[in-house]
Amino acid sequence: MPNRQIYHGAVIEVVTEEVDLPHGRSARLDLIRHPGAAAVVPFLSADEVLLIRQYRHAAGGYILEVPAGKLDPGEAPEACARRELEEETGWRAETCERLTTLLTTPGFTDERIHLFMASDLCPAQQNLQDDEVIELVPMPFREALDRVWDGEIEDGKSALALIHAARRRGLL
Repeated sequence: MPNRQIYHGAVIEVVTEEVDLPHGRSARLDLIRHPGAAAVVPFLSADEVLLIRQYRHAAGGYILEVPAGKLDPGEAPEACARRELEEETGWRAETCERLTTLLTTPGFTDERIHLFMASDLCPAQQNLQDDEVIELVPMPFREALDRVWDGEIEDGKSALALIHAARRRGLL
């Protein structure tokens, strides 16, 4: 069976591919192709971060997370992180530092999320999309980390971004 596209939507593409595996066998795999994304931990001060409580239908309601969004065609990850920070929170970053890149769910998608932390924030214009329902949640950085350890922050990109930011700042 040749490779075939099953679905092409606004954000993802679902394909079935016939692949040759490293051990010499072949398999038919269903994959979700994704353009990638960026997420950012915004620091309001040295010890306070700005999280968002966002409605996520797939997660069953509101979740606590860091600002994030998908890359536009040709957009650099840092530019995406800066854009999403401003659009979702109404804050602009003077400083944006790369933390790492992660594969979200490599068993069935090629999505990579580039993680950043931002500081030296200044007010800008929030510009939510029609499908975004967001509440700003400033909190002490240590409390955000406690919420990761307690399982209250369930979102993987947000948890990992906060942990990387803590290590970068010498807290872990």
